Amino acid sequence: MTQVTLTNAVKRYGTVEVLHGIDLEIEANKLTVLLGPSGCGKSTLLRMIAGLEDISDGELQIGDRIVNEADPSERGCAMVFQNYALYPHQTVFKNMAFPLKMKGTPKSEIETKVRETAKILELEPLLDRLPRDLSGGQRQRVAMGRAMIRNPNVFLFDEPLSNLDAELRVKMRLEIARLQKELGATMIFVTHDQVEAMTLADNVVILNSGYVQQVGAPLDIYNHPANRFVAGFIGSPSMNFLPVEKVENTANGTNVHLQGGLKATFDRQVPQGTRTLGVRPEHVTVGGATLSIPPADFTELGAEHLGDRAYHHITLPFGHFTILQAEGEKIPSTNALALGFAEGRLHFFDEDGLALTGKDT
Repeated sequence: MTQVTLTNAVKRYGTVEVLHGIDLEIEANKLTVLLGPSGCGKSTLLRMIAGLEDISDGELQIGDRIVNEADPSERGCAMVFQNYALYPHQTVFKNMAFPLKMKGTPKSEIETKVRETAKILELEPLLDRLPRDLSGGQRQRVAMGRAMIRNPNVFLFDEPLSNLDAELRVKMRLEIARLQKELGATMIFVTHDQVEAMTLADNVVILNSGYVQQVGAPLDIYNHPANRFVAGFIGSPSMNFLPVEKVENTANGTNVHLQGGLKATFDRQVPQGTRTLGVRPEHVTVGGATLSIPPADFTELGAEHLGDRAYHHITLPFGHFTILQAEGEKIPSTNALALGFAEGRLHFFDEDGLALTGKDT
């Protein structure tokens, strides 16, 4: 399949620049997720690749061709939209056959290709139905089939699972991952849902405010966030951030003085220049020597009970803090709260929010 390369790609609407000098290589034969909050530019970037939005500056290359001026039909891309975009008056067969019919493909070849694609997507029993007679997941598979039948160089997915319920989203994630591996296809998938990104992607591109923040494999980004934005965006609940006032290295380790008069103690050296200490809720234990909090300095706000575990939310002098515990375990309310931070799971950020070491080692 085909690699997609953007070089210093810019998008402007009038005088307003919404994508700022994007440099990005999307690997062939991989599923790449464009992930970020609403308004970060991920759908705009996808539409630029598809040819539905012009590129204001820079260069877009698909395979070995520069396609800045190429029509959408000439780019070898097929797009699957959030709203399915099926013809309501046509059967599943006719919806899937439509791209081939427009190309003037012979009827016998259309018949063969539609049935082959329907078999892969388990749509064979549904070929005579209209879209209104299908479930949301079935409609999405029809939309995927219409894209597949064109045999494109690149598949583009624009938040295709947002209209599905939770159970169907899980099934469709598995379906898309299976298809990608079976077809060996280059796929670019836009979402704001980090669960979709973490479970689907070979590579994740995290965007914010029109800038690429980090590119990498899902677990690499989770374990080695490049900056505070990425650290807070990846992970649910979000990473805890502790504002640092002073780092005091000693012969036996480091004392980190936090806002609100609290002090965290570590057996290792903490980088000078640390202004924020990050630790994920799943890497905090109740009972430990890292941070001792007097009863007057914390209040439990409540807990999210998820069956085998619970997220406890508390307030500290510097703000909100979340702890993951096994279901049934409680936060003490009368004694000092002793917290331990898992070794090798600490993150340090400078005054600009950039990771100093990526991950505590």
